[in-house]
Amino acid sequence: MYTTLIETAELVATLADPRCAILDCRFELAQPDWGARVYAAGHIPHALYAHLDHDLAGAVRAESGRHPLPSLADWARTLSRWGLDERVQVVAYDQGSGAYAARLWGLMRWVGHTKVAVLNGGYAAWVAAGLPISVAVDVRAASRFTPGACALGTLDSNEIERALADRQILLVDARAADRFAGENETIDPVAGHIPGASNQPFAANLDPQGRFLPAPALRRRWQAVLGTRPASDLVSMCGSGVTACHNLLALEIAGLPGARLYPGSWSEWIRDPARPLVRGPI
Repeated sequence: MYTTLIETAELVATLADPRCAILDCRFELAQPDWGARVYAAGHIPHALYAHLDHDLAGAVRAESGRHPLPSLADWARTLSRWGLDERVQVVAYDQGSGAYAARLWGLMRWVGHTKVAVLNGGYAAWVAAGLPISVAVDVRAASRFTPGACALGTLDSNEIERALADRQILLVDARAADRFAGENETIDPVAGHIPGASNQPFAANLDPQGRFLPAPALRRRWQAVLGTRPASDLVSMCGSGVTACHNLLALEIAGLPGARLYPGSWSEWIRDPARPLVRGPI
């Protein structure tokens, strides 16, 4: 059972196993249809395509962020349509960094399915290894997915406000440093960050090849962030709750489980103009 990362050689060994389901999560925020196009042009054999906007997020509401969690019922229906149940090993990959694949990893844990892993290095690592590519669209027989006990806790915006005021949480923002500082904001209509949040860009979890750092290195990094606090005090956020899952995955790899997710993140926080924000250099 793989619960954090899987390597390309390990995935090759499972390709013909019907108990393993592979989900292609490639996506670009600026080109929402790009992932589906490159999937059609070539993907890991037997992979199904998971679209961030259509499959890995719910409908955007006036009070929500850009990628709200789907309802439990909708997510269970999507997983059933993909032929997933509690017996299936799920593997997610994206173009390389795991930024989008980690979102599927987080959603699976949210419904209690911990038998889920991200392909280390993603599609780029698969291609670099000279492994087979397919253009066939596989279909798995539909199943019945039943959500289990939640393995990834979440907080909403009101809970974040109260917990920050009471100093109950360590809020960590996974966005790049310039966006956290309110500079070069091209995605959200308001720039800045939540007062009291610290900045830990998700890209710092990776080596230059886009692979996760070894577990000891990740543990040193995240232990320095936590200090004397337990990992359960940490709440991960980003722009819309997507790359926040990358930091949660890094913590799990590091052997520091129990952190939670702020799904709405910055794009939900700024929906209410009365909420405080900070701009300026870090």
